[in-house]
Amino acid sequence: MNSIDLVKMGFKNMWRRKLRTILTVLGVLIGTASIVVMLSLGIGMNESFKKQLSRMGSLNVINVDINIMPHRPDSGGGGMVVHSSGFMSGRSSSNKKIDDKALAAISQLEGVEAVTPLLRTHLMLVSGKLMAHVSLVGIDPDTLEAFDYKVEKGSLIEGDSNGILFGSYIARSFYNPRSRMRYMYGPMGEQEPLVDLLNDRIVMTFDSSYGYRRSTSSENYRRPRLYNVTTAGILEEGRNEKDYSAYISINELKKMLQQKKRDERNNTGRSPASSLLDGYERAMVKVKDIKDVEDVQNAITEMGYGSRSLADMLESMKKQSRTIQLILGGIGAVSLFVAALGITNTMIMSIYERTREIGIMKVLGCMLGNIRKLFLFEAGMIGAFGGVIGLLFSLGASLLLNSVSTGLMGRGMPGDEPTQISIIPAWLAAASIGFAILVGIIAGFYPARRAMKLSALEAIKTD
Repeated sequence: MNSIDLVKMGFKNMWRRKLRTILTVLGVLIGTASIVVMLSLGIGMNESFKKQLSRMGSLNVINVDINIMPHRPDSGGGGMVVHSSGFMSGRSSSNKKIDDKALAAISQLEGVEAVTPLLRTHLMLVSGKLMAHVSLVGIDPDTLEAFDYKVEKGSLIEGDSNGILFGSYIARSFYNPRSRMRYMYGPMGEQEPLVDLLNDRIVMTFDSSYGYRRSTSSENYRRPRLYNVTTAGILEEGRNEKDYSAYISINELKKMLQQKKRDERNNTGRSPASSLLDGYERAMVKVKDIKDVEDVQNAITEMGYGSRSLADMLESMKKQSRTIQLILGGIGAVSLFVAALGITNTMIMSIYERTREIGIMKVLGCMLGNIRKLFLFEAGMIGAFGGVIGLLFSLGASLLLNSVSTGLMGRGMPGDEPTQISIIPAWLAAASIGFAILVGIIAGFYPARRAMKLSALEAIKTD
């Protein structure tokens, strides 16, 4: 018996008992669809976690921060800690000073793409009668592209120029301190920005009370130093802290802070600014591959520096998701197990009905292997039909779930893609069909062996 004859005979036998075959396929369909839909919900949950975290920053970035609270002795040295900024993730062994030597050592770690220190201060931007309080961050200009800083207008900072890169919401932060309507121009306001950062004349000062009435009778009082602002560009909206910050070359900011230090010493005899120049409070480390983030972060911890990353939160979320997926997948697996029993029952019943036929095949010299292949083929095809139709049903159910979720929850923030709570990737679609076929073959293995062991003479005698 060649392969073509085997296939023809298999389909013919399945067609003879159409209702039984259809009911068995239906069982496989329900089991396959249950598993695929359940797993797709878990995959959709993982993707939702990633999108939520990506709005907070890159998953490939590690923040080295001296303000991360060290672990308690009973914490086991890993996991989640409370950061002073409210970021619920991090790890630390001690609070060592972050300096250029430490950053050079971190940059040599395997998998690290870029490292930059961050130097942050606060100052006032002034444009005519309008003012804005801004967080100014010193950063290495050569690493801006590596850390995914993208401009909407203008260009990135180059070298040690004094150009400033503004977040997308800075223009809306300006207000007139003497106007009663000053707060309507905040970052979330719908009014057009009152200041054109690229074209208007803007100055900045470290004096947070600049523009307010104040007494100037003190002998030591000196007018605040003003710095002319050269705008390099405006960043794309990222819906994170970049939108509310301004960026400048870290070397240029150091010069400004040194000047502030001298001015404060001349005015008051002491200089709070000096603490800002004693090492760095924060640094960012970009890792080439997200798979290496944990290894790099562990290496930084071993060097004695506190660190945190969004990957910590993602891993915690994935653990919860895996638990949910196992529960949901188990529910679907029960349905497929019942379907496998249905296939076994169908094939055993087929043996009873075709006993005489099997005996004639043996008498005519049909090889035992061909009889086994015939029954395994039929069982596998039942699994294949159930798997394919079950997958199509799953795709329809997934579209329906996503449509309903979009209607109930909306699109989220403006510009966001519709929320997808069910995602069926190509690998899951292919695996579901392959698994259904495998289940069918395994379920048909016992009936196939039973058919092989039938006595030819006894089978022929059967009415």
